[in-house]
Amino acid sequence: MCGIVGYVGRRDCSDVLVESLRKLEYRGYDSAGIAVIENGEIVTKKSKGRLDNLQAKLDEEGKPNGHVGIGHTRWATHGEPSDINSHPHSGKRVTIVHNGIIENYKELKEFLMKEGYSFLSETDTEVAAKLFDFYYNGDPIGSIARALKDLRGSYAFGIMFREFPDRIYAVRKESPLVVGVGEGENFIASDVTPMIQYTRNYYLLETNEIAEIKEDSVKIFDVHKNPIEKELQFADWDVNAAEKGGYEHFMLKEVHEQPEVVKATLSPRIKDGMPDFAGDGVDVEKLSSYRKIFIVACGTAMHAGMVGKYVIEKMARVPVIVDIASEFRYRDPLITDEDLLIVVSQSGETADTLAALRLAREAGADTIGIVNVVGSSIAREVDSVIYTHAGPEISVASTKAYMVQVAVIYLFALEVAYRAGKISEEECKKYTADLLGMSDVIEETFALKDECAYTASRLLNAESLLYIGRGLDYALSMEGSLKLKEISYIHSESYAAGELKHGTISLISDGMPVIAVATQSNLAEKTISNIKEVKARGAMVILIAGADIEVPEDAYDELIRLPKTEELFYPMAAAVPMQLIAYYTSVLKGNDVDKPRNLAKSVTVE
Repeated sequence: MCGIVGYVGRRDCSDVLVESLRKLEYRGYDSAGIAVIENGEIVTKKSKGRLDNLQAKLDEEGKPNGHVGIGHTRWATHGEPSDINSHPHSGKRVTIVHNGIIENYKELKEFLMKEGYSFLSETDTEVAAKLFDFYYNGDPIGSIARALKDLRGSYAFGIMFREFPDRIYAVRKESPLVVGVGEGENFIASDVTPMIQYTRNYYLLETNEIAEIKEDSVKIFDVHKNPIEKELQFADWDVNAAEKGGYEHFMLKEVHEQPEVVKATLSPRIKDGMPDFAGDGVDVEKLSSYRKIFIVACGTAMHAGMVGKYVIEKMARVPVIVDIASEFRYRDPLITDEDLLIVVSQSGETADTLAALRLAREAGADTIGIVNVVGSSIAREVDSVIYTHAGPEISVASTKAYMVQVAVIYLFALEVAYRAGKISEEECKKYTADLLGMSDVIEETFALKDECAYTASRLLNAESLLYIGRGLDYALSMEGSLKLKEISYIHSESYAAGELKHGTISLISDGMPVIAVATQSNLAEKTISNIKEVKARGAMVILIAGADIEVPEDAYDELIRLPKTEELFYPMAAAVPMQLIAYYTSVLKGNDVDKPRNLAKSVTVE
């Protein structure tokens, strides 16, 4: 949630902060604000709503002039979106921006009110700002370290002290934060994206490391004020990856990037035609020994895990349990040192997934992370990490990140199956080649865009709809339903097609859309039977079918026929029309495709 930035250098600070926040607005857009040191004083400008509202305010009232400042774009947790609740927040001598949640803010607020502090907002962040101010004694690092002892929760802070107008400070716990290192200028940000146009060099801050950022230096200390030497990281992805590149929306651009990122993710992990995870630190010799495999994730990543469950169990005959991270951590899971936990997260910072990982490590389980962000919290804490190479994903609705997660899980399933002796080397090579070839199949599916756009036009007036499928198609239906609801705001649910008669079919009414998926030949006959059942009750059926699935014409209203591929991998091909149907529906409804209401890209708080 939330995005924070900071700048110290020679450029116009207000312009740098606002432009940087545009690159982070996917993290939250309930409000935005900046604070800049102007003539020795901290000048704050903030506004409810999108960043354009802040820009309009700066144009009308004038922007602060200076070269040192911090900025924030908000996804509200404490206090409704408003000008007052917007960040930055200040004490008498300290101004901060914050990403995270301070869990004990109420008791700290009561304490500070007894000490004479008053509060304007409803936020936990203002409490933190005044706590920093309370402990400030002329020594910024010592004051920050002392305040951290009282804070319970997650945080990434950008901090300015009025008495030190040439610098900013930064500190984090659980919420992400990086420090960019340029020439004559330095930065802080929630991720590398806003800094990439200025510098590719950055430091990753560990928990409660305190960074002091000046124009010509970055120094990092522990809470005892001891200097820390850190390795400088380098962002090697294309600067254009964070731009729309001529597409109307980031989501559409990212859909079209899927063939490239699938190939980029799989190719380095295929050697002599076989899966090869040696470079990821995976102990492949141990893969056949696990009692159970747990896949834990949230949202879209969990749906990728559902595909993984079907494939690993089918290919390797190992039991797989897929769990929503927030449920896993609170149900006292039966995980032991004989098990493997796979956590899946685009950002590598998802709060519930990170907590589930730590719980599994306490139980002695081996852990593997599938993440997209190098050096993220999950990447640093797992036993081995498999990086997906999706590049930055800006649209809140995940497309290419989901696709590479699925691709990696497929390849991993083949590795497990081969190590367990369930498939031969010849079979493994055949499946691996087919999987690598999915980048071309995905490219072929783009030819279906006109059919998807027409399908979207038939969904515009729907108040509710269903996605149905069996087996792998049901796993895919879950993701298709999520994509549609999160950006079109149409109520949508996914159901295993065989469950319809156990209650759900009562929802079917004349004209109600049902999007059905049938790509698995061993299940197609039963799926078609279920489709006919909803059709007979008045449903308007849109069927996404594999190339060789025989479908009677009276079973659908619209048919989207997928290009031919290995049946096992059809979920990767079928995901594209589902993404495009959701995209075009959102566009036709006039919604903000890349920034759906109430959502943020990465969920770094519970």
